[in-house]
Amino acid sequence: MSYPVAIIGVGNMGGAMAANLLARGWPVHVCDLVADKVKALQALGAQGHALPAQAAQQAQALIVCVVDAQQTRQALFGAQGAAAVMQPGQLVMLCPTIAPADTEALASQLAQLELAVLDAPMSGGPARARDGSMSLMVAGDARIYEGHRTLIEALSSRVFRVGERLGDGARTKLVNNLAAGINLVAAAEVMALARRMGLDGGRTLEVIEQSSGQSWIGSDRMRRALAGDWAPRAHMTLLEKDTRMAVQSAAALGFVGPLGQAASAVFAQASAAGLDGLDDAALLRWIEGPPTISA
Repeated sequence: MSYPVAIIGVGNMGGAMAANLLARGWPVHVCDLVADKVKALQALGAQGHALPAQAAQQAQALIVCVVDAQQTRQALFGAQGAAAVMQPGQLVMLCPTIAPADTEALASQLAQLELAVLDAPMSGGPARARDGSMSLMVAGDARIYEGHRTLIEALSSRVFRVGERLGDGARTKLVNNLAAGINLVAAAEVMALARRMGLDGGRTLEVIEQSSGQSWIGSDRMRRALAGDWAPRAHMTLLEKDTRMAVQSAAALGFVGPLGQAASAVFAQASAAGLDGLDDAALLRWIEGPPTISA
């Protein structure tokens, strides 16, 4: 059975998740700093709110889908934050890509209010979030998970139960996104090399897609890059943030791999060069230039 759900942060992923739930008949309340994003979902049947507390007050479950830990804290515990108006036992799903320590700290604060928490980062991009086929990495108490299985399975047909320890969803997402960052840097590098060799980029990518060099993110982003499409579905700064956090988490454990730091540095350099507002497909232009790109 469906029940009212609030989503705080309805950008590319949160907005797609909201649209998916609305299409499945769920009552959805949305809140975002950008009014146009709220209005677009209101046109699909969502109830729009200016403040997190207003959205949460109308819902039985809250999905936080903002960018980082600071925004998550503000949405939950800031002025007019959602947590203060929620009732004991209500669910908070933490979906941003944040450090495991931040997930644990936020979960501890929510537990003090007797709120149920699931650590549930997602992956796959807006199109998969919209059709419900994104990956959802869920950690948390099994009873809470089972109590909200209907919502979770409406959000995603690819749900991975990674454990009961809160923070393990965040850990899994960082590992995944480090792999994504490494693969994307590799894809951009080899496409730049192929074009330097005089090969046709599109044909070369077709070969890679059917051969041992294939990666989903490489295909997805290089298709856009070859078309000169830099409109941000996934801003450069997102993988800059995520790969940086992954490398920092690795260093805290005394682990230094051969590729993570190098990939993270590429995203940092590309962002610093002015590509931060563009799609991360723009890595191809960075490696080929690096140029100055205007949005």
